[in-house]
Order: sequence, then structure tokens, then C-alpha cells
Amino acid sequence: MLLITGATGTVGSELVKDLTDAGVSPRVLVRDVSKAPAGTQGVVGDFSDRESLKRALDGVDTAFLLAPFLPTMVDLQAAFIAAAKEAGVQRIVKLSAMGTGADAPVALLRWHASAEAILKESGIAWTCVQPNGFMQNLLGQAELIKMQGIIPAPAADARISHIDVRDIAASIASTLTSTGHEDKTYVLTGPAAITYGEMAADVSAAIGKTVSYMPITSEQFVGALTSMGMPAWMAEGLDELYAFYRTGAGSKVTGDVEKLTGRPSIPFAQFAKDYAGALK
Repeated sequence: MLLITGATGTVGSELVKDLTDAGVSPRVLVRDVSKAPAGTQGVVGDFSDRESLKRALDGVDTAFLLAPFLPTMVDLQAAFIAAAKEAGVQRIVKLSAMGTGADAPVALLRWHASAEAILKESGIAWTCVQPNGFMQNLLGQAELIKMQGIIPAPAADARISHIDVRDIAASIASTLTSTGHEDKTYVLTGPAAITYGEMAADVSAAIGKTVSYMPITSEQFVGALTSMGMPAWMAEGLDELYAFYRTGAGSKVTGDVEKLTGRPSIPFAQFAKDYAGALK
């Protein structure tokens, strides 16, 4: 039995689609069983509820671990890993992030490093999947693109190898449904590291309207996010990530998507074409 956590989120929903399209019917951990995707077995549970984890993990041999972005995410993952060990789960595939490390200058990356260490020390066979920033995050700026023709970000001229979530999901599906991935880490990126200016040009070509990149400061970025209701810790955490990108740390390009899926990763220009309807 395969258990998927985070099944209704950006990555998880694509992953479940890939699995069900391939004829796999996973169990999914959800807060509301009515939200379980078609073709899955929904089980109600929560990372902070050990008894619910025990029920969800009963009979599971492989689990996909995707924790919510919260300051408690290390503790939540530790609880899941402990429950998985108790239930006899044989392997856990964890979604992490490129640049993860104990000394990383970004809190999110340190949190992922701590959770990876707990998993590796658990005695359960592990696979860590570390994607770079998601292309689909741009969809959160769709209204600004539509109404003002701008993409604001505190990225300066940094080159970033953003990855399409569809490639992340396909790569994870491969690790879950094939052998030979035990105790391995895969770093997932797009096929090229590009600037936000180049991204804006690709969006312009895809939607037939001029879109410009608008560099902004960290203060403007955090202020805009908090004014929309985002918690300050989260806005500041995302700003840390952009500061990390500005050092060039997001420019790495790997071939791990092709290694896992048998095809090259999706270029940003193709992403822009595929999602043009949501951006124009």
C-alpha cells in the first residue's frame, strides 16, 4: 500500500494524477475525506494526531512525505517518521528543496535538512527529492500580469533553474513505483537557469501581450505579502529564499528529471504556453 500526504496541494495533486493515470490507487491522508482525489482511498488524519497517523499508516509499505510549510514542520515530520517506523513502513520518499543544508541561510532549507537527518537516522529506507523553485508559483501573480503587465520580485538579475511541478510529480511517481531509489537524493531543476526578465519575455510571447519584470526591494516584497494577510514569518522566509537566489545559489541545473522520467525537464517557455490561458 502506498500512502500520499499533501495530496490536495500543488505537487500532491499532480502526483496523484500521475499515479492514478498509471493505474495506481494510493491511500491519501486528508483532513476531509470528501476532498480525497478521484481514484484514491481517502483516510482522515493530521500530522499532529498520532492516532490518526497510526490508522493511516496501517498496512502501508511506502509513503510520500510532504509536510506543510509551518514553523513546526520539523516536529510534524518527526512525528510522521516515528509513526511510520512503528507501523513497519519500509520506505519514505520525502519532498525537500534544492539548497537544503544545516548551515543554509534560509530557515526553510534548514528545516528540511533537520527533517532529512531525522529520516536518515530512522532506519527506514529513504529517498529525498529536492526541487528548485516552482514555475507554477508564477500563477500567484496572474492578476498582476493580466491587469498591469508586470512580474514583481526581489530577484535582481539572478538566474534560477525553476522547475515545472509536472516534472516534480513525474519524478516522484517514478521513485514511488520503481526500484533502486533507496537512500538516494535527487535534485530536480528545469533545463536552464533564467532571469525574471527572460521569464517575462517568455510570458509575453505566450500571451501575446508585453509583460515586464519589475525588480523590487525586500522591504517592498515583505510589505506586499503581509498586507495581503500572509504571516510575517512566512513572508520573511520567502524573502530569505530570494536573497539566497541573488547569491547565484538557485542557478544549478541537473539531469535528475530526465534520469527519473526518461525525458528532459520542461522549459519555462513551454510552461508559459501551457498556462497562457491563466495569465492573459
